[in-house]
Amino acid sequence: MEKDMQLKRNIGFFVSTSLVIGTVIGSGIFMKPGVVLSATGNSNMALLAWVIGGIITLASGLTMAEVSVNIPKTGGLYTYIEEVYGKTWGFLCGWVQTVVYGPAVIGALGLYFGTLMADFFNFPENSNIIIGIFTVILLALLNMLGTHLGGFVQTASTIGKLIPIVLIATFGLLKGNAAVFNVESSSVQHMSMGAAILATLWAYDGWMNVGFMAGEMKNPAKNLPRAIISGLFIVIIAYLSVNIALLHVLPAQKIVALGPNAASTAAALLFGEVGGKILAVGILISIFGCLNGKILTFPRVPFAMAERGLLPGAKIFSCIHPTLKTPTGATVLQVAIALLMMVFWNPDRLTDMAIFAVMLFYGMSFYAVFLLRKHGKYGDDLYKVPLYPLTPIVAIVGTAYIIVSTLMYSPTDAVFSFVIMFIGLPVYWKMKGKNHSVANRKVS
Repeated sequence: MEKDMQLKRNIGFFVSTSLVIGTVIGSGIFMKPGVVLSATGNSNMALLAWVIGGIITLASGLTMAEVSVNIPKTGGLYTYIEEVYGKTWGFLCGWVQTVVYGPAVIGALGLYFGTLMADFFNFPENSNIIIGIFTVILLALLNMLGTHLGGFVQTASTIGKLIPIVLIATFGLLKGNAAVFNVESSSVQHMSMGAAILATLWAYDGWMNVGFMAGEMKNPAKNLPRAIISGLFIVIIAYLSVNIALLHVLPAQKIVALGPNAASTAAALLFGEVGGKILAVGILISIFGCLNGKILTFPRVPFAMAERGLLPGAKIFSCIHPTLKTPTGATVLQVAIALLMMVFWNPDRLTDMAIFAVMLFYGMSFYAVFLLRKHGKYGDDLYKVPLYPLTPIVAIVGTAYIIVSTLMYSPTDAVFSFVIMFIGLPVYWKMKGKNHSVANRKVS
């Protein structure tokens, strides 16, 4: 689009790097250490899983940056897949994001927030679902009232997410005395490195957005890869530091047992009851802001599809409130599916389901680099992924490993995602035929 090509280029390297960090860091670093330890059974393997997840993420972000600067259109992954592989694959990508990925992410964050809030106020354990559902509905209403309100919440929560990470990592490393390396976390029937890496990818999720700012960057060919490398390197160091700090403060078995509450428990041990409560509030703010950002942005995918007439009920889901100017129909759709998922699945299942659901399309987008270069449709003066072809190959191999591991160790979630994807085919054919008939009637 012409409009996309005329965005004001006023974002420099330091702002770009901070955006990368802010986009990636969310709830995963607080929610997933116990899951990773449980899946690997050993602290060394758990830390290795965080490193491998970071390498896959870094290779993926650098690869996607080349795709994004060569296809300067709005819509993200949905648009890239459609541009390279055609409208059918583009629809399936948007369909999976609409029906599985977006709602599963929102649902998982809502349940995580509810779990920590219930623990913070010593509410009954089963109140986490009620709190999570209420929070999701509240933020959906807030974002439907106007994007400026959602944007304000997002800005205010950014600082909140960094404070607990820095404090836990710093003081945990300095004051802890438990063994960190080669510690058994629990007895597991079978070690699943794939499940562990999949859990870390939830923590690193959000990297897909880092290339979307290319149109607003000063000298994107230089600053975009530097921002991705610098930002993700800082995130990887932060995540490893927090995990090492937790292992230094709490026994590995305790981290597994505490699950989502491990970070707040470690904070209480490090800073006392009052300090622990303050840091627990920071963690809650971090997850609250992350959830707000997802509810703010995810409805844009079904909204774009509905505008093209590619979703049943397109008139409703492409509806923009006449006064508030927000995509109310698409927001209600995403939140309604998320609420159903919150009732029937636990948050860890939802995170695995969400990441797996988009893995196939991530892999396709990475392979698109080879196709774009082969066809030579785009200029040689644009950003090129470093260490080509090694970097995109690492991204593709990492994606394939996660897909195969999930099929082996969580076949139910994998089958569910594939079934939902293929259900999209008859929906696409029906909507395509309907649009074709409408077009013919207008011509005649």
